[in-house]
Amino acid sequence: MSNHTFSIIIPAHNEEQYIGACLEAIQLAKAEVSDSHVEVIVVANRCTDKTAEIAKSFGAKVIDNQDKCISMIRNAGVRAAEGDIIVTIDADSCMTKGSLKEIAEMLECGKYVGGGTRSKFDRISIGMLFSGAYVAVNLFPIMVKNKAALSGGMFWCYKTDFEKIGGFDETLISLEDMDFAARLNKLGVSRGQKFGTLKKSYILTSSRKFDEFGDWYLIKNRKLTKRIFTGKDREAADGFYYDVR
Repeated sequence: MSNHTFSIIIPAHNEEQYIGACLEAIQLAKAEVSDSHVEVIVVANRCTDKTAEIAKSFGAKVIDNQDKCISMIRNAGVRAAEGDIIVTIDADSCMTKGSLKEIAEMLECGKYVGGGTRSKFDRISIGMLFSGAYVAVNLFPIMVKNKAALSGGMFWCYKTDFEKIGGFDETLISLEDMDFAARLNKLGVSRGQKFGTLKKSYILTSSRKFDEFGDWYLIKNRKLTKRIFTGKDREAADGFYYDVR
């Protein structure tokens, strides 16, 4: 495996409960690519808790950010990145040990433009399973439009390709991840490459949205869910993402 420089971008809004576990998991994954430099950039978004303090204790670079748009927050982190490989992960998610090694191997082989990974919740319930099915049904038309069911959770690609597609679309309030995956996939197709999904690795993500709103919330509030799926409804996104706490 060639030497690489990884830049791991973590958007974080008042994440003192989760950011430590996220950074500990990165340290374990980092140990498997000891020949590569790994920088961690935490974009502290409107934080009023100890998120930034905890991130600095792990040696992460911390950027203060006041935006209320996840695309802007992630892009701000990438602009400060020095690595040739970009990895984006949320503060309430933990990558498995083999993640960075597998990302490097998949990019080096030349078959993949980049990609995502599988996600597992830290708990599961009947309500969450039905909610997931409901979300999948509503996202199906978007998947058909993009001609693929593309993985997300933790995105990875070369920084040059991230910049080539313009990063995350800052006009989108939600669904920015699906849009990013679709455009990265399109770039790959133009070069005979695939949008990949990590095969051995995955992320463990918190079920806190279900903890906060209830396991059946998305189904009980279908109108709000559909508004979020437009990608442009500021009021719906604020209520579900940005102004929850």
